[in-house]
Amino acid sequence: MSTPTAATPASTRTGKDWLTSWTPEDPDNWDSGRAWKTLWITTFNLTLAFVAWFLVSALASKLNNIGFNLSKSQLYWLVAIPGLAGGLLRLIWTFLPPIMGTRKLVTITTGLLILPLVGWGLAVQNPSTPYGMLLFLAALAGIGGGAFSGFMPSTSYFFPKSKQGTALGLQAGIGNFGVSLVQFVTPWIVGVALIGSSQLFVDKTKQVSKEVWYQNAGYIWIPFVVIGVILAWTLLRSVPVQARGLRDQLDIFSNKHTWLMTVLYVLTFGTFSGLAAQFALLIKNSYGTDVFGPAGIDPVKYAFLGALVGSAARIVAGPVADRVGGGKLTLLSAIGIAVSAVFTATQLSPTSASEFPGFLWGMLAVFLFTGVGNASTFKQMPMIFKPRQAGGVIGWTAAIAAFGPFIFGVLLAAVPAAAFFIGLAVFALIGAVIAFWYYARPGAEMPS
Repeated sequence: MSTPTAATPASTRTGKDWLTSWTPEDPDNWDSGRAWKTLWITTFNLTLAFVAWFLVSALASKLNNIGFNLSKSQLYWLVAIPGLAGGLLRLIWTFLPPIMGTRKLVTITTGLLILPLVGWGLAVQNPSTPYGMLLFLAALAGIGGGAFSGFMPSTSYFFPKSKQGTALGLQAGIGNFGVSLVQFVTPWIVGVALIGSSQLFVDKTKQVSKEVWYQNAGYIWIPFVVIGVILAWTLLRSVPVQARGLRDQLDIFSNKHTWLMTVLYVLTFGTFSGLAAQFALLIKNSYGTDVFGPAGIDPVKYAFLGALVGSAARIVAGPVADRVGGGKLTLLSAIGIAVSAVFTATQLSPTSASEFPGFLWGMLAVFLFTGVGNASTFKQMPMIFKPRQAGGVIGWTAAIAAFGPFIFGVLLAAVPAAAFFIGLAVFALIGAVIAFWYYARPGAEMPS
């Protein structure tokens, strides 16, 4: 996981894929145009990856309305599996950037997104699809999660340290918009006849019966994936970073700050991704029609807002972290998550659906502070670690944090939601102590 700081020799890296050299820390020789072009193309494809990763969360809350018969626990597990698969795949994708290079990595990964998109398009048309097959398709959606740990370190190779907070904040923040995008687009795109036969959507509580085309939720993104593959293959090139042996790449694990930053990124991105995946089910199970009848809240009208707020916060916080330092923003993020989580815990035993605004504002506050922390931690890592190690740490922390949807799904299926949010607040306070002591206080060991 090497991040070059001087002119990088071509060595054995020859051919159309590879640049002859790259000098991001030399402003006179740094090709900023190519760097930003790489950022935007990779970000477009990363957005599609997040769409595929969170497609299941956009579908799950309505599967029973189109003929499936899944229990509440089964639905939580179904939404959790993409997080488990995404985390495992990120452990693999972490080591791919210096081996495959940006061009092949982005092209092939984007092409693989067609598998879950087509798979779910077929599955929702057949309510007798076995639950085991649904779990397998949920795991395929994890390909979109794995992409992050390859795309982000790969992009970091193209930028100097002074701009990595902004560049990575933009890429991750805009990429995260894929979560809210698929959750926002799905409810209205399924109402349009595009391809395939319709399903009958039935909501007995609200006495609603209508034709829908839930396969559109997957199929609609395939043309964009094809465009992404073409852009990546024709316009991207790769920095000739040398792929070191596995033993050399594993030296990041002897550095305690790898583990400390893992805790902080699990707190921020793990919370963001975990709650983004479970938000619709949290609304359904606490304020939905199953609880309050016709007056209940429709989760699809609000579920996209959490990821939207968190993603926007990440974009805004990236340049701020470049100016004021990531450690201070991470401390603010941890404290904000703790306070917001405690407040949200008080909103999970409502006596009326009219109490929903309090819950919604509490959740959006949690998402806001996770977005701030997502950006600030990515500013910290290139500042804390040696250049060669920074890409590896970014990939590793992203891999572990990607288990957020799985861990959150398992916990929410096992414990009361209020207890879960109190536990999240305690975890956030631990993160605040770490951020303050090691990175934010005067005289900190690694001010970043």
